[in-house]
Amino acid sequence: KTFEQKFPGIAVRVERSGAERVFTRIAQEYQSNIAAVDVANTADQAHVIIWRKEGLLAPYLPQEVVENYDKIYYDPEGLEIVTRVLVSPFGINTNLVKMEDAPKSFTDLLNPKWKGKLGIEQEDSDWLAGIFGSLGDPRARKVFRDIVANNGMSVRKGHTLLSQLVVSGEVPLALTVYNYKAQQLKVQGAPIDWFSIGSAIARPNGIGVARKAPHPHAAVLFYDFELSPEGQKIIADLEFVPTSKKIDTPLNKLPMTFVDAKVAIDEYDKWKNLYRQLFNIRGT
Repeated sequence: KTFEQKFPGIAVRVERSGAERVFTRIAQEYQSNIAAVDVANTADQAHVIIWRKEGLLAPYLPQEVVENYDKIYYDPEGLEIVTRVLVSPFGINTNLVKMEDAPKSFTDLLNPKWKGKLGIEQEDSDWLAGIFGSLGDPRARKVFRDIVANNGMSVRKGHTLLSQLVVSGEVPLALTVYNYKAQQLKVQGAPIDWFSIGSAIARPNGIGVARKAPHPHAAVLFYDFELSPEGQKIIADLEFVPTSKKIDTPLNKLPMTFVDAKVAIDEYDKWKNLYRQLFNIRGT
């Protein structure tokens, strides 16, 4: 909306869906020689990396990025840039659990008081990979197996739904909410707060200009806008973690461990299968 106000001659058409659906749709369109997308912005950087490998993205590196973004946030060729970071902390219902009683370690979740109170998102296998990197494989594997065996784990599809279930009290403690949604609900007065045990697992969100963009000039304008201080301020106001160094917010000072997108690609089946085993997830 703000972009359209700034550039009134451009009408933005937004196609919004889950990262996997967006990824699949763009790949299918390119295979059919259909150029329908100008800018792709996904919550799963692994998809942007695949698009880059398959030649779907155009190189473009604004000077704004070189001057005001850490190098970990952009590809030197300009094929992908991280505009925001999704953090996956714990979500807690503050009417049912006091923050001072929140777990301080994963082994604290073995306490019988958490029986029937824990929840997790259905497809956070990359989060699990990050936790294993912090705790070590044998220890993390045993801890999660014991937690599920002793206290159970409610598995839900969708991070927004999981946050809403924390608010309703159906899931008093969720292991993998998105911090922005929990914070938005908290600001609205809902009984929810969020915290991390150690460094929170974080997912870089990538953006890229399509190589066959039907409106390349408008695409570059939008790209520049989202990476500008004005665009990054909007991201911060929505409780996302912005990546520009020009935006001063407590959100981008959180201790974070980044999900390795390359691991998520090359070892996807491994972590998906382990996630399903540990949390007793059935189906495809």
